[in-house]
Amino acid sequence: MLHDVTDATHRYINSLAGDQREHSIRAITDDDLRHRWAYTPGTRPGLALGELRRDQRKAVHGMLATVLSPHAYAQAAAVMALEDVLDHREGGRRDRHNGDFWTVLFGAPGSDEPWGWRVEGHHLSVNVVVADGRVSATPFFLGANPARVTYRGRVVGQPLRLEEELARELLDRMGPTARRLAVVSDTAPHDIRTGNAPRISPSEPVGVTPAQLGKPAAELLADIVRFYLDRLAYELADEEFAQIDPDRLHFSWEGSLRRGEGHYYRVQGPELLIEYDNTANEANHVHTVWRRHSGDFGDDLLAAHYGASRHTVSRGVAQNG
Repeated sequence: MLHDVTDATHRYINSLAGDQREHSIRAITDDDLRHRWAYTPGTRPGLALGELRRDQRKAVHGMLATVLSPHAYAQAAAVMALEDVLDHREGGRRDRHNGDFWTVLFGAPGSDEPWGWRVEGHHLSVNVVVADGRVSATPFFLGANPARVTYRGRVVGQPLRLEEELARELLDRMGPTARRLAVVSDTAPHDIRTGNAPRISPSEPVGVTPAQLGKPAAELLADIVRFYLDRLAYELADEEFAQIDPDRLHFSWEGSLRRGEGHYYRVQGPELLIEYDNTANEANHVHTVWRRHSGDFGDDLLAAHYGASRHTVSRGVAQNG
């Protein structure tokens, strides 16, 4: 899997001309840029898809498709395409386009040094870091506006449908007593609470725990976590899920339980935060994110890499001395 990610990144880099490389490649040690992410409209560092040739755009999609699972890649492609739908709904006043997604590289594969990339635009942010044979890919944000496109009350398109349906199924399965613990507010926040903060700190967990849910609902809560982690290629998702302690999860819901009204939920664990919000545009505008407290932007991988490098150098100095 790592070989595929590396090859796909090489294909993109090799397609770039000299001036494009200059605009595309930044140092992996540029912590400020690496942590500066967003899911709102606006220009980003790097090169926009709309500025690239057809083969270069396909190379960017190839990078995404190697890191993402097939269903998450389809979701990401749908999110990008929705920019044109939204632009039409707005009468073109904000000049949105599906080419308004940027790719920036942090270093390049080919040595023992860490490297990575980010593909980002409105409602999409995929942040990848590779170090010492391991891959990190959080924060991972997907949003959709419109969240649902309908015909005579029937859904035609809804790329983030399961993110809502699985949580509603959990509320139904847990029963009234646990539901009273899970619903912590009748009012939903206007957005995911962490926004695009460069770092998040573990907050006091709220809501209901697996021990309070009963086995069927507790298993579904673990399935919801797995669903978010399965946005990644399954080999990566397996590694991430192995680090989760299902017994230490908390699930909380805020806002209305009625469909079509604003709602929000959060899943927390010691190293896990999942947020979902659907409140804007009459609850037809979804934001979702998966984050890791100490591992966002590959910070844990980079710390381990540079810590090992310093240890190796200091050992060499001691032995030579």
